[in-house]
Amino acid sequence: MNYKLIAAFTLSLLSLCNIGSAQKLITDIPYVENGHERQVLDIYTLESAVDGRLPVLFWVHGGGWQAGDKSDVALKPKVLTERGFVFVSTNYRLLPDVEMGVLIRDVAKSLGWVHRNIAEYGGDPTRIFVGGHSAGAQLAALICIDDRYLKEEGVTFDVLKGCVPVDGDTYDIPKIIMTAEFRQTLYGGKMFTLGHRQKFGNDPEKHVDFSAVTHVAKNKGIPPFLLLYFSGHPDTRAQAQRLEAVLKEADIPARAYGKQDTNHSRLNNDLGNPDDPATQEFFKFLDALIDRK
Repeated sequence: MNYKLIAAFTLSLLSLCNIGSAQKLITDIPYVENGHERQVLDIYTLESAVDGRLPVLFWVHGGGWQAGDKSDVALKPKVLTERGFVFVSTNYRLLPDVEMGVLIRDVAKSLGWVHRNIAEYGGDPTRIFVGGHSAGAQLAALICIDDRYLKEEGVTFDVLKGCVPVDGDTYDIPKIIMTAEFRQTLYGGKMFTLGHRQKFGNDPEKHVDFSAVTHVAKNKGIPPFLLLYFSGHPDTRAQAQRLEAVLKEADIPARAYGKQDTNHSRLNNDLGNPDDPATQEFFKFLDALIDRK
C-alpha cells in the first residue's frame, strides 16, 4: 500500500473540505490567573469550528527545560487544523528559575485549563491528544503516565486519547544519566554543569520519580502511545524502545517508530509533511483513535 499517496490525497481532500474555513490563532491566553508571563498558551482553530466538536492536540515544546517557546510548532498547527483538530501549544516556566516539579505542574495546569475551556474554541474536552518534542516529549509522557499531576487539576486519564512523544531521551532518567556518565568516563570530555543529573534535582529518588517508566501500571487508564525517534541517535532510540517495552508489559498499546535520514530537530519540524514517514505514522495513530469516546 502506498501510504505517501494516501496521505497526500487525504491532505488534499481535507484542504478542499476546509476552503472558506480559515485558521484562527488566539495567542498568549493565560492558564493561571495572575500568573507568570510564561504561563500562557496559544490556540489554533478554525473560524467555522463548532463548540465542543473537534479533537484536540495539546503540544509541549522542547528546549532542554531551559529554553524554547510555544511558537516552535512548524507545520503542525496548519496541517492538524486542516485535518479537523484544535491545536494548542503551551509555554511553561523554565529551569533554573523553577525546579522540575514546578515546571511539570505548569504543563499539567495548562492541560487542565484546556480541558475546562477548550469547548469555547471548538475543541472536545473529552478527546485530547498530548505530544511534545525533546524535553517536551518527557513532559508529555510523564503527565500521560503519572496521574498525580493531572489529578491535581481535576483531569482524569479517560479524556486522553493518545500520547505522541517525539525524540525524548529521558523517559528513564537514571539510565540516561548512567549512560552519559559512563560515556564521559570512557571517552573523556567536559560534562555539562547542568546535565540531566542536575536538571532533575540532583537526587536519585527524584530521578526515579520524574521517569515515566516508573509510573507505568495496568488499569490506570494510560492512553496509547506512539513514540517517534531519530533512529541514528542511540540515546533516543534506547529510551523510546525502553518506554515502549514497559508500556507493552502493562498491556498499554505502544509503538516506537524510528526514522532514518533525519536529525533531532528535523524529525520534529517535518511532522505534517505528507511525504514524511514519521508523519504517516503520526496520522495513522491519530486516525485510529480519533473516534474513541
